[in-house]
Amino acid sequence: MASVLISAAHKSSGKTILSIGISAALSHRGMRVQTFKKGPDYIDTMWLSRASKRNCYNLDFWTQTKGEIVSLFEKRTRDAAMCIIEGNKGLYDGLSEDGRDNSAALAKLLKVPVILTLDTRGTIRGVAPLILGYQQFDPAVKIAGVILNLVGGDRHAAKLTAAIERYTDVPVLGIVQRNRKLELVERYLGLMPSNEDPLADEHMAGISRAVEEQVNLDHVAAIADSALAPESAADEPPGHTQHYGLRIAFARDEAFGFYYADDLDTFSRLGVKLLPFDTLRDSRLPEADALFIGGGFPEKNMHRLSANAHMLRAVREAIENGMPAYAECGGLMYLCNSIRVDSEKCAMAGVIDADCEMHEKPAGRGYTTLQKNPRHLWSGPSRQSLPGHEFHYSTLTNLAEDYDYSFEVKRGFGIDGKNDGIRYKNLLACYTHQRNTERNPWIPDFLNFIKSRT
Repeated sequence: MASVLISAAHKSSGKTILSIGISAALSHRGMRVQTFKKGPDYIDTMWLSRASKRNCYNLDFWTQTKGEIVSLFEKRTRDAAMCIIEGNKGLYDGLSEDGRDNSAALAKLLKVPVILTLDTRGTIRGVAPLILGYQQFDPAVKIAGVILNLVGGDRHAAKLTAAIERYTDVPVLGIVQRNRKLELVERYLGLMPSNEDPLADEHMAGISRAVEEQVNLDHVAAIADSALAPESAADEPPGHTQHYGLRIAFARDEAFGFYYADDLDTFSRLGVKLLPFDTLRDSRLPEADALFIGGGFPEKNMHRLSANAHMLRAVREAIENGMPAYAECGGLMYLCNSIRVDSEKCAMAGVIDADCEMHEKPAGRGYTTLQKNPRHLWSGPSRQSLPGHEFHYSTLTNLAEDYDYSFEVKRGFGIDGKNDGIRYKNLLACYTHQRNTERNPWIPDFLNFIKSRT
């Protein structure tokens, strides 16, 4: 499979914009492009999915085994002509000091060449030793080309190119000038999600045109052709052959859109019909056996959410009447009594007896480790640590003291630094985002619970 990993020397170098632009430009040429995102990011995957017109999949050492990463990669590239993997942070940056979980490790695992995106602001000749250092730091990583980003003009471009050609053997694949049209709106958790941006397609088209004009896409494709086949992958996670025959209503709109593509695929493989509903416009829920409200940005849409009293009532009544339900992060916030941002406060569903308050600094941000406790709603306790992640700038205030929790937090913050997974009737609501993997088969657990209640 023709594949390439697009990385950078440090975060905020423009690798997301360039990954989006390259994917969109190649797709516009008629090429079947499959995109991946290294790490747990939901927002970049939305943009990459839009660019390629195919679901983008996350590859993450924290939640997945190496075998699962290779298996997912192989499966999703079978009918594609080109694979674009966007790294996260810098090429050699990760949690582990030995580098086993960074983007370079992913490139080595999947045997794909790397294209470095370089932020050239404030540098000229110094770009050469940077490239040489990145090559020499780990010779097993094939740095096959660079794209010079945020270039200050033709004179700057000429000096950069001359230094690279004189001192290195790495080809320059593109020179991307500074251009405000290549910027997407950013906020505390990264880019604005594409499902919230009313001009997403217009922005995508502009980025695609700029990349087409300034990046040698034929050279990028030629580098991708040098990728080798990774070693054989592991089997599917357990429990993927049972047919449950269930219907689950799940929130999908501008306020809620944080779902892993492979998790949604797993629901479908297990015989679950996913029924999307719109918390901003619909007045009632679809006829379903259970409810799933994922993450998103309800605080950015709180006035519209609050104004849709019919949907708030429908969700509240469904849960109060015993419908099995699962909510993550933004979904948890939606189920509280209210959301407060600064001096503004909007009423929410009122299922969870607490108020949600936004802060300027994150309360929980990064990877988490959970341990099931004996009061877990779906199944009994497990000795195995469950990997997840959280991204929230909110905390719960005025929280009722009589709630049981399903998880003990071993790493991260969760609800209160110690617990996560509020239990209420047949609802499980947590700040942690879960992903269905060998170490955390949460989807079969949830479906078995639904079956036990229907």
